[in-house]
Amino acid sequence: MGFTIGISRGIRDIRSGSRRRSRSSDGTVVAEYTGLWGWDVVPGVRAAAGACSCGRADCRAPGAHPLGQAPVLRAGAPLDEVTAVWSEFPGATLMLPVGRAFDVIEVDAEPVGRHALARLERMGLPVGPVAATPDGRAHFFVAPGAAVALPDLLYRMGWDDPAALDVRGLGPGAYITAPPSDRGGLGPVHWLRSPALDSASCPPEARLLLGTLAYVAHRSGA
Repeated sequence: MGFTIGISRGIRDIRSGSRRRSRSSDGTVVAEYTGLWGWDVVPGVRAAAGACSCGRADCRAPGAHPLGQAPVLRAGAPLDEVTAVWSEFPGATLMLPVGRAFDVIEVDAEPVGRHALARLERMGLPVGPVAATPDGRAHFFVAPGAAVALPDLLYRMGWDDPAALDVRGLGPGAYITAPPSDRGGLGPVHWLRSPALDSASCPPEARLLLGTLAYVAHRSGA
């Protein structure tokens, strides 16, 4: 009962606190994700001064998780449907479910992610969308299945202790905040490499990026 009340309070807080709609709550931006890039989108909570709008004092991800009662807007949803649904949650953040159209390789330090991205591009390797979070992480979008395969892939590439690298896989059950939404009250997420039609619908296999990501992450921590 307390959890349900907290969720309901969080939805009311978002609605009452967001009379001036920002770009991140604009249905046309959401429709770009669902219609152009082919990704599901879920309305998410917001945070202020470390407190999450879900209303839970013990929230483990303040301002960085979906609203519990909000629907999933499926890939391919038309603009009028997206606009109608999103208008019910003005001010909500854009959350992307991981493990459906893509998995994510998360690099703990954005500068490492930028260095690795530049290196990958110089090498002519395929790179999908890459986002940066305000808490200093980089998210590389890769083909689904990467999160499960990541430890074995790293081991086969010669990294005997994958846990020592600041690289991890995010897969089914995880959500990431999409640009240009605010994450955890810290500021907006932004693209280091924006989506394109080919890379959004068919992100690269993790094995094509992972060697470079691991190498750069290792060098930065040496």
